[in-house]
Amino acid sequence: MGKLQEFSIAFTNNKVVYSPGESISGSVRVTTASALQFKAIKVNCVGSCGISSKMNDASWMAEEQYVSSMLSVADKGTLPPGEHTFSFQFLIPAHAPTSFEGPFGKVIYRIRAVIDTPRFSKDYKTQRPFYLLNMLNLNEVPDIQQPSSAVTTKKFTYLLVKTGTLMLKACSDLRGYTSGQIIKLSTEIHNKSGKDTGYVIASLIQKVTYKTKRPMFDLRTIAEVEGAGVKAGKHAEWREQIIVPPLPQSGLAGCSLIDIDYFIQVSLKSPETVVTLPIYIGNVAVNMTPSRPPPPNPLQHTPLPAMQSLGPVPVVPSAPPAEDDLEGEQGAGGLASEEIPTKSHSQQNPSGQAPTMSPSAFSHAPSQALPQTQHAQSAESSAPLFCVSTGATIPFFTDGNATPVPTTCPLILPPEYSSWEYPHEPPPTYEESCSSNNSSFNTSFNTSMT
Repeated sequence: MGKLQEFSIAFTNNKVVYSPGESISGSVRVTTASALQFKAIKVNCVGSCGISSKMNDASWMAEEQYVSSMLSVADKGTLPPGEHTFSFQFLIPAHAPTSFEGPFGKVIYRIRAVIDTPRFSKDYKTQRPFYLLNMLNLNEVPDIQQPSSAVTTKKFTYLLVKTGTLMLKACSDLRGYTSGQIIKLSTEIHNKSGKDTGYVIASLIQKVTYKTKRPMFDLRTIAEVEGAGVKAGKHAEWREQIIVPPLPQSGLAGCSLIDIDYFIQVSLKSPETVVTLPIYIGNVAVNMTPSRPPPPNPLQHTPLPAMQSLGPVPVVPSAPPAEDDLEGEQGAGGLASEEIPTKSHSQQNPSGQAPTMSPSAFSHAPSQALPQTQHAQSAESSAPLFCVSTGATIPFFTDGNATPVPTTCPLILPPEYSSWEYPHEPPPTYEESCSSNNSSFNTSFNTSMT
């Protein structure tokens, strides 16, 4: 660099992850070999979002800015040989969105420093990224503690002249999860036909929407589990678990150009049948403290103990309605349900065991930290350790003395982005899945009974 031996930016306490409304501070370090004349030394804090219709293209079709602040830390003068330090501090806006990087757009934040030199001299520039985490508290999402469920039936033809009916029902234990938590998924399949079904697949899928003039949809399969098929005339159940890897939270609040959605898709290959369960990925886990029981109804008389032995207490079914019980009895042919074995799991190691990890290892999952950041972290032994996951947005830190999960661990890293070409059609929403003619349980059931 000639006269300039060092020109770098350091954050206070080596901190690289911040929250909206927080202050970011640090210093600009300048080391010169000889006297250096300058007109001004300026530091900028910038944050923006840009999207494009081409993959990894920096020529944005649409942009929006969240922060743009400038501070002059030194006026016109001369820097003598040696080391010099200039402090800075900026306030991050309260509604700035979480950092995000995708193939068609990104939300990025940077601190930039410039030494403005006299005419005919070269200006010196440097920059360093920082990451923003706008927390999503899942407890603020309505009905987050309720299961997410969907059911569909399908009539199909086989052997040219024969017909059969299949009912596929899937349910997750919650509607929202944080990184490191486990999605408990249960699936029921009623095969009312003389033909075996194909294998069943459950996938955790991320959908990122880039809101250009013609919206772009980028779909990624995060994790996938495959189970065996169901024999002809059988009723089978399948229970599996999916560990939520480090992922950006749903929604990307504060950004009007990028939206992030997650859903679980359960599908059969033969006959082709699909149900989708929308879920949320957040940063604050669902509080599962039992709610206070409702007060007793004074108009309802409590039956005598002798009367309780005459029969079971009536139970009010939840959705789907009572037809589900009838379909289960007839679809199973009066036989007990069978268990569907799992054939493969993208999150299992070669021995067939699921990886063990602490939920505290995933406070959030972000994207890539630059080598400069990694070097700064390793240089300071007191700095918190962090690791990076493909498809995330900012570094996430471990709690206490826990060891961070290796970045190359194949058990938690989601697959790479698919190479699908533009445009992508979005998957059906939960409402569309339940309201379509092919997905209406009652309509298809009544048709199969006639």
